[in-house]
Amino acid sequence: MQLLTEHLKQILPPLYAKEKEKDPWIVCKFFMPMTEWTWYAAEFDGKDTFFGFVAGEYPELSYFSLSELEKLEGPYGLGVERDIYFEPVRLSEVQKHYQQSVDTMSI
Repeated sequence: MQLLTEHLKQILPPLYAKEKEKDPWIVCKFFMPMTEWTWYAAEFDGKDTFFGFVAGEYPELSYFSLSELEKLEGPYGLGVERDIYFEPVRLSEVQKHYQQSVDTMSI
């Protein structure tokens, strides 16, 4: 699967373009099947580096790279995939989803 299409390259804002925005749009989502790892991209440098929300062991805002996503291998040799049905959402919606998951786990 092609993780980053030309269309996504065109619509992802450049790095730091949204850094003053409190609730930027998350444009695309990548995930590792059969794991908890998910990467949500809000910005892209046009070459390799994304900025967005990374949900793994500790959900956080972070940088991640396309080249790393392409090299990752998960269970049964599965690679990272792009959620082709993902519709852009605000960062707060993504964070809320993961906060609810953390709250539920602590019960």
